[in-house]
Amino acid sequence: MTTAKPSRIRMLARGATRRCARCGAGGLFHKWFRMVPDCPRCGLHFEREEGYWSGAIAINTIIIGGIFAIVFIATMALTVPDIPIMSIGPLIVYPFSKTLWLAVDLAFLEPLGIRLDGG
Repeated sequence: MTTAKPSRIRMLARGATRRCARCGAGGLFHKWFRMVPDCPRCGLHFEREEGYWSGAIAINTIIIGGIFAIVFIATMALTVPDIPIMSIGPLIVYPFSKTLWLAVDLAFLEPLGIRLDGG
């Protein structure tokens, strides 16, 4: 039985509802965090190669970052002029987090002989 290839929009909608992007079948998860290796209907193998799910981690980070930004801005807007310190905290800590991350990166890379200054 040959079926037409679904549109990109349909594939994305299926993916957003935890269904197979190719055929639309559900039941792809045994539990919340445990995915079956292949689609039960069309047999599509999900994990293509080692590290394949890095893209899923990126999508998760973008979605949660967006939700955080919306809640952060809404909290600040609703509490002006008495903005709670937890709302403004990320703005205060931001430059420290950048230099602290650089220190962590250097602490692990320099012992390996990797230099970040191009030299």
